[in-house]
Amino acid sequence: MGINVLVTSISKKVPLLNAVRKALARLDENGRLYGADLDPGCIGSYFVDAFWQMPRIGELTAETLIEFCQANDIRAIIPTRDGELGFFASVADRLREAGIHVMVSPPEAVDACVDKLMFARRLRDRGIPAIPTAERIEDLDAAAYAVKERYGAGSRRIGLGLLLDEAIRHASAMEHPIFQPYIRGREYSIDLYRGLDGRTKGVIARTRDRIVDGESQVTTTVSDPQLEALGAEVADALDLYGHAVLQAFVDESGGHHVIECNCRVGGASRLAFEAGLDSLYWFLLEASGEPIGNYPFVRSKREMRLVRYAEDRIVCL
Repeated sequence: MGINVLVTSISKKVPLLNAVRKALARLDENGRLYGADLDPGCIGSYFVDAFWQMPRIGELTAETLIEFCQANDIRAIIPTRDGELGFFASVADRLREAGIHVMVSPPEAVDACVDKLMFARRLRDRGIPAIPTAERIEDLDAAAYAVKERYGAGSRRIGLGLLLDEAIRHASAMEHPIFQPYIRGREYSIDLYRGLDGRTKGVIARTRDRIVDGESQVTTTVSDPQLEALGAEVADALDLYGHAVLQAFVDESGGHHVIECNCRVGGASRLAFEAGLDSLYWFLLEASGEPIGNYPFVRSKREMRLVRYAEDRIVCL
């Protein structure tokens, strides 16, 4: 039996769509790639076999989703936007009963990743070096501060390297501000895949060399056993499933600080795929009922660098 795949919130995520297509071809050369987005004219719609103008996530029901998937023989779904992970986590069991597998962590894990305060507390309770995080700046003692929105991912309204008074002023314009000490050091992303068996299949760390709007535009893989072990430890502590991306700092003294976790494929995760983290293929195997124990994680022996840039596509009409 073949397997068709639905990638949601595709927007302009062409490199991800190409990576999913490549993984799908290895499993089933007749498999079809479906894309979904609220915007019917989104760039990604030109790079899938079929497009679905999906309802707003607040209006989407499990019944509508199951009906669409069954009508199109879709057996695997890859959500790609933070704002939809809660919905997919809440209906994952119902979808699985209908023969549809979703790359999403359990609801408790999604909640912990969306809520930076809960995330820090959960990890620190497990002895994992998460960055200290507080709702009240008085609860921290730092020379400078980072101020962020408590909920969600990305760099929206973030303030970095602020003095006490500056941090308080910055927070006054935010909805749910949280405070963290501002750490100087090297920033890393840690890509990982944790399977249905509860084991972390592989981990790849990479430096964030150039960041634009919170996403890596230039990123380089590094072999760092400590960061790799830290990634697996966080995955176990949160009970993640599928692909996830951690953000972490290594400070000037060599101390590790986990900042946050996006429990989905990241914008620059393609570098990890190319370096041997076969997340998309492993997920499709699990979606088709195939255990992934016989498909080893083989990391590239050479380090790699990803440079993200715009590219034109011309089609004949």
